[in-house]
Amino acid sequence: MIRMEGAGMKAVPLGNSGASVSRICLGAMFFGSKTDRAMSHRLLDCYIDAGGSFIDTANIYAWWVPGFTGGESETVLGEWMRQRKNRSRLFLASKVGFGYGSVKVGLTASLIKSECEKSLRRLGVETIDLYFAHVDDRKTPQEETLEALHRLVAEGKVRFLGASNFLAWRLSEAEGICRARSWTGYCCVQQRYSYLRPQPGTTFGAQIAANDDLFDYCQAQGISLLAYSPLLGGVYSRADRSVPEQYRGSDTEARMSRLKSLARDLGKTENQVVLAWLMQSRPSAIPLAAGSTVEQLQEDLGADEIKLTTDQVAWLSTGGAG
Repeated sequence: MIRMEGAGMKAVPLGNSGASVSRICLGAMFFGSKTDRAMSHRLLDCYIDAGGSFIDTANIYAWWVPGFTGGESETVLGEWMRQRKNRSRLFLASKVGFGYGSVKVGLTASLIKSECEKSLRRLGVETIDLYFAHVDDRKTPQEETLEALHRLVAEGKVRFLGASNFLAWRLSEAEGICRARSWTGYCCVQQRYSYLRPQPGTTFGAQIAANDDLFDYCQAQGISLLAYSPLLGGVYSRADRSVPEQYRGSDTEARMSRLKSLARDLGKTENQVVLAWLMQSRPSAIPLAAGSTVEQLQEDLGADEIKLTTDQVAWLSTGGAG
């Protein structure tokens, strides 16, 4: 088994890939844009010093921040790796699929090939450890997409494949195609997932929230779930942040009350308890931490040391009265 683990942080299997990765992944979405180069380097150093090695970025990060065009996160990561000379210690994930600049949204073979080459150049590496199809492209046959991704693996440009913002039935369809053709399949899925639950029928645009169908599929296939936006932008710990409309439901108040009560009893922060609950209620789940300051990141990484009891996990999960 390939192990990508630093001293101090636990490691977990990455789906059925045979690799293991840091239990908490560092999300680098705003590195080089909203988070300037100096702070990005400090956060990366903080994560590595804590024993982490699993870093997640994408080709589009972060084109929507005023003054930026996309590719900044990969570029900063590449600069940092060259300075630290630590590529061999890291497990890098990037993505393709969403549009930015003159690049259109999609997963055609030509786009996958050209965008992977760009990501490799920006990162300054020969191989990306985990490459995600970032958004489902219903206009392009899955066979075309999956063959192009498999070709990247065969060429040594990518080691493992993941999907993000896919519904469970589309993942199942892709798995069948790959199995029939002996192509490399998806070993993990990255989806929106947090302690508060989205209300039935709510949407997040192109983003897809994890649901019971996806959890069942992941468990049946031995696929890991990478949870993005696990802390909902500070909702759990900041009084100035309101719960997003999609998460306002009949059980929201009860779940928040239980979370705050347990955090108080444990002497931990709400964010730490949310991340600990996520990892322990769904053992195959890997949360993305994305602090904008060293203190915030250190707080999030502290969740790795929290051991909730079975009763505490169940109590948080019910969220109802009692």
